[in-house]
Amino acid sequence: MISVEDALNTLFALVDPLDVELVPLRQAAGRVLAHPVAANRDQPPFPASSMDGYAISESDYVAGRSLKVIGEAAAGTRFEGTVDQGQAVRIFTGAPVPEGATWVVIQEDVDAEQNQITIRETSETSPYIRPAGTDFNAGQTLEAPQILTPQLIALLASMNVDAVPVTRRPEVALISTGTELVMPGESPGPDQIIASNTFGLKAMLDAVGARVRVLPIANDTIPALTTAFELAKGSDLIITIGGASVGDHDLVGDVAETLGMERAFYKVAMRPGKPLMAGKLGNAAMIGLPGNPVSAMVCGVIFVQPVIRAMLGLSKTPVPHAKARLAQEFPANGPRAHYMRARVEDGQIKAFERQDSALLTVLAQANALLLRPPHDPALQTGAEVAFVPL
Repeated sequence: MISVEDALNTLFALVDPLDVELVPLRQAAGRVLAHPVAANRDQPPFPASSMDGYAISESDYVAGRSLKVIGEAAAGTRFEGTVDQGQAVRIFTGAPVPEGATWVVIQEDVDAEQNQITIRETSETSPYIRPAGTDFNAGQTLEAPQILTPQLIALLASMNVDAVPVTRRPEVALISTGTELVMPGESPGPDQIIASNTFGLKAMLDAVGARVRVLPIANDTIPALTTAFELAKGSDLIITIGGASVGDHDLVGDVAETLGMERAFYKVAMRPGKPLMAGKLGNAAMIGLPGNPVSAMVCGVIFVQPVIRAMLGLSKTPVPHAKARLAQEFPANGPRAHYMRARVEDGQIKAFERQDSALLTVLAQANALLLRPPHDPALQTGAEVAFVPL
């Protein structure tokens, strides 16, 4: 039995960032930028007005001075001439500032009559001109790796980038095992239950960028499990749910090893989630999750999500932790790390009384996993503790 930290580091050693593909910008949201991308132009590409008003020479920005309006500049249509002293060009937000103009007087500060304006207010200290390259310059890069958020997609578009290099999504084969399982919507027999883990884990892994294939439920027989592994071929990561313990019907490890799996570890000093298995099967990493619903989901958060991030080329780091103050007392913890379902509200965290690893209703109400490290001493109300946000 190994520690959570050692198990996660071992899992990281089983995977590498996947290959890179070029995708259209409109399909890149949520993907991981694999290589730096350079801007193809300055932004703005010309000095631009930031207000509606009149482009003038700064020396003409004098209260009471009258100026002749010689033309107009709008967004997308510049004024082709030059602005000399005593002259003004009507200008609108985003328009290129004409040659010779060094100041934009806002329209609220002038009196306009036909082709003439008179400046009546000079309290503004800003010229309301955005210099070329104020936002970024041609050649400036967006660094990688990072997840392409809507804000970054907008930035790339303004950089005139229409296709971006992203890390390929990991192909994940998800295999639920157990003769007792049926799919949601089916009619379970008197001794059967619904396969809930499959769908919770798929949603979890879809959310972090994986492409998940849900394979048919594999009964607890060698032929059924062998067929399931055959169907999983071509995946980057194979995840089995259940059948990884040591009971007479827990055959996943034995069948996988018969097919060539090189086992990396089995059992982790944690609860829930102790019967966790990992290894390499051909070119695919393999993770054998426990069958209890909460155990599988907790292991998904603590282990599988960071592994997916590593495969996407992001940092090989544990899931982020935060801190809160205990709203209750705790006795000393045992030799295994305990991830307790809990709620955080107003900076305080309280664990649910029922921590059975089969209770999905408790997990559904939780917004945190309160972490009790191995051999953690007794804690008093108000003590600061770590938790994993859900």
